Order: sequence, then structure tokens, then C-alpha cells
Amino acid sequence: MYRTVVNRILLTKNTGGGRRCLLRFPDLRTAVSSSRFSTTTEPQTFPNRPLNPADSSTSSSSTSFQTSSAAGDIPRQERKNPRAEYQGEQARVLQASLRHVLRLGWSEEAMIAGAKEVGISPSIVGSFPRKEAALVEFFMDDCLQRLIDRIDSGEELQDLIPSQCIYKLVRFRLEMQAPYISKWPQALSIQAHPLNVSTSFKQRAMLVDEIWHAAGDEASDLDWYVKRTVLGGIYSTTE
Repeated sequence: MYRTVVNRILLTKNTGGGRRCLLRFPDLRTAVSSSRFSTTTEPQTFPNRPLNPADSSTSSSSTSFQTSSAAGDIPRQERKNPRAEYQGEQARVLQASLRHVLRLGWSEEAMIAGAKEVGISPSIVGSFPRKEAALVEFFMDDCLQRLIDRIDSGEELQDLIPSQCIYKLVRFRLEMQAPYISKWPQALSIQAHPLNVSTSFKQRAMLVDEIWHAAGDEASDLDWYVKRTVLGGIYSTTE
């Protein structure tokens, strides 16, 4: 199912004379194994140049691109466990709340039900400033940690070429949210709220960065951004 969706993605591109044409993304395995996305190419170096006033238009157009990739600028080995920021009781409540999402949605009611399930006062829900967003973000962090654990085990990724590795990891990650598919539009709506969108971008940036690292990518040039932007777009569309 995921490959079919990816294969049907269309990208619109301007051509000469103001005309527009439609380009079809290649198969995911083909796209990530092409020469531009190879993990063995020689890194290119780009000199640091001061930004001139005349470059302001170029700078503004790339600001959002760099912001969405900011999480990837953090060296992977310096990152904390995605679950580490949650307090003990809060983590228990959020974990239990996930079992009530199918019935109550990504809601404060699900969190109250989760608190009651683990024997904690429902008043603890008041300690979460953004309530439903905290539940969705906990789920995203939990899925990321489970994916990292699977990557670190290394058993299922041995002898795979980069494109196969990426395909398999994207599939693993999407399968984690399959049980919540009926409620996932609500989760996406919560993530798109202005107060939550920055965290949503950061979590997705960390996800695609982990996947590329697992595939053996050590790029440090412009391709670093290109690879993660392409994979992030493919993942978000299939999601």
C-alpha cells in the first residue's frame, strides 16, 4: 500500500515559457539509490560567504527549509532518548492513554481514562499544558524510540542496500500507527495547530535523520538537506 501511494505522488515543476509539466516520483527504492542520493559519494564543500542585502530574497526563501531541518543539525550521538523528557507518572498516564484513543480519540478524555487505569488522580492531566498535543507527541516520540531500538538491534537490516533499508524502516514506522489509522486525521489536525507545528516538524526531522543514518548516510553537504527533504515529503504523503 505504501509503495503504491508513493508511486502516485506528482511533483509540479515550472518549465521555460511559463508552461508547467508534471513529473512522477520514481519508486522509493529507485529514488534513494540514484547517484544523487548515494551514501558513498564524495562530500562537496561550500565556502561560507557573508550574506549581502541583495541576497535577502534568497535567504528568506530558504529560511523555512533550514528551520525544518534544524533537528538534523544536532549530532546524532548527542541526542537524548526521545522518551527522556517525560516524568515517571506522566509517562505512565500517556502510555495508558494510548489504549483509549480508539474509543475517545486524541483527547483529554482519553488522558483522564489513562490516569484512572494506572491508579493516578485525573488531576494530573492538568500538568500537561497542551493536553491532546502532549498525547500525540508522546506517541511520536515513543514510536521513534521503538524504531531506534529496532535499528540498533541490526538483525533485520543486515546486508540491505540503502534503498532497501530506507524502504523497510519507513514501512516499520508506518505500521506502528496502523492501529490508530481511524483516528490519525485528528492527530494530524492537532499537529498542524500553530502552537504544535514546530514540535511536529522537529519530530519528523529527527525521524528521517535516524532513517538516513541507519542507511549509512554520512553526507555533510547540500545533499544532506536534499535527502531529508525528499524522504520527509514521501513519508508525510504516505502517512
